[in-house]
Amino acid sequence: MPTLPFDLATLLGLDLQATDLTFAQISLRGVIVFVAALAIVRCGDRRFLSQKTAFDAVLGFILASMLARAVNGTASFFPTLGGAFVLVMLHRALAYAARRSHTFGDMIKGRSDVVIRDGTLDESLAMRNLLSKHDVMEDLRLHGNVDDIADVSLAVFERNGHISVVKREKR
Repeated sequence: MPTLPFDLATLLGLDLQATDLTFAQISLRGVIVFVAALAIVRCGDRRFLSQKTAFDAVLGFILASMLARAVNGTASFFPTLGGAFVLVMLHRALAYAARRSHTFGDMIKGRSDVVIRDGTLDESLAMRNLLSKHDVMEDLRLHGNVDDIADVSLAVFERNGHISVVKREKR
């Protein structure tokens, strides 16, 4: 690693064990990681922030864990920031590849399943997605303002784990 000016290394406590870092050093690390994380996430894909799928949520967990290690001193500071940038760029590249290939997209992001069609619950798809009738009814109430399956034209268990609802037209 290239040597940094002595005062920056001292300010950040780069030569110290995690248990020897001072409040000021951890605070300064936190500020730098905050600014760096903001820049890294802005370089990435906005979809990551919405955590639309497990693919997006996994990046959030790993990124948070990595950056926390840079703040608390349990990992090398600058290499950890670089690793976080690499992960965000990998996420962006995989999202691009998933956009170009439906099969690849299904593999890394999952797929949607129609669990209700024309007022009838598809028990086999609900079971495959580990959804009880109570789970389905909860999402119908929360996301469709519907309290009866018969009032649903279409309900789709989406890749993000929510059920989207299309009500039947009133006759």
